[in-house]
Amino acid sequence: MNFYQSGWTKVLTTYHRFAGSWAWILHRISGLALTAYIFMHIIALSNLQKHKIDRGKAFNEEMALFSSPFFLVIEWLLFAFVLYHTLNGIRIVLVDFANGARYHKQLHYAVVTIGIIAFLAMGYVIFSHQVNNSVAVLFR
Repeated sequence: MNFYQSGWTKVLTTYHRFAGSWAWILHRISGLALTAYIFMHIIALSNLQKHKIDRGKAFNEEMALFSSPFFLVIEWLLFAFVLYHTLNGIRIVLVDFANGARYHKQLHYAVVTIGIIAFLAMGYVIFSHQVNNSVAVLFR
């Protein structure tokens, strides 16, 4: 038995990759990512509760950390997960309750197309302020 015929690689290489399969896999991945985000968000907020007596210093430090470019990228990825999970959830409702099973591939491609457009638009919204500030610093 070689590497490509063993265990999980056999499952991955022989798995049927249809639009519905990808939608199912991406929906589960985005759901797990959102669950992990909720835990991180609760931990971040609980850390702020510990510093109530410092008159907002901990809050300001945490907000400065969250407005760094690294966290802006993380926030943009979070938006992607929320967006895909929401749009695919709507697709699932349409397939289940509106006789959309005949159009599930088209619905999946519509979800991906709308998601990419919204993802790029949100990237512009998130990073336009950073880009404008960088350009302003260059031409001072």
